[in-house]
Amino acid sequence: MKNDSVKKITGVAILAALVIVLQVIGNYVTLGPISINLALIPIAIGTIMFGPLAGALLGFVDGILCIVAPSTLQFFMPFAPFWTVVTCLVKTTAAGLVAGLIYKLIAKKNVTVGIIVSSLLIPIINTGLFALASFTVVNKAIANLNAANVETMKFVFLFVIGWNFIFEFGVTSVLSPTIVKIIKIVRKDENNAL
Repeated sequence: MKNDSVKKITGVAILAALVIVLQVIGNYVTLGPISINLALIPIAIGTIMFGPLAGALLGFVDGILCIVAPSTLQFFMPFAPFWTVVTCLVKTTAAGLVAGLIYKLIAKKNVTVGIIVSSLLIPIINTGLFALASFTVVNKAIANLNAANVETMKFVFLFVIGWNFIFEFGVTSVLSPTIVKIIKIVRKDENNAL
């Protein structure tokens, strides 16, 4: 029992370090105006391997990095600092937590389907909450801009959100289940060797 707790803490710590590295790298590796968020991959892996609370913790780490490191969300900070911070902290924390809870439900019947669905949910929830915040509370704060700027901003954010979502969805949905399967195979081999 104690050994399992140590393995879980170690695993979550390693994934948190990966979240940090991938978030920092993603802020400097861009596709046009979009920073690439590869940090969703270790969040998905942690959610599947260690449960919803681990996924929420990893998502929270990612949220903190979105606040302190340069990212697309930094654009909102001058207009709506409170809601920008809330958005940063909630979007990936909720993604890790909800995907982990859904995984637990589905994995009781089919682990492979649970892994796939959970991996797909992470970018959907993350981008969905970002879009929701962008076009509700943050949008109200930006409404002080003149109408032409608001319409231009909406177009840009729809483009950025859409492009970012397609990339995150594709990468996370392919890499996360693959990595989890590899980890499970390696673990099984290690257990059989003992």
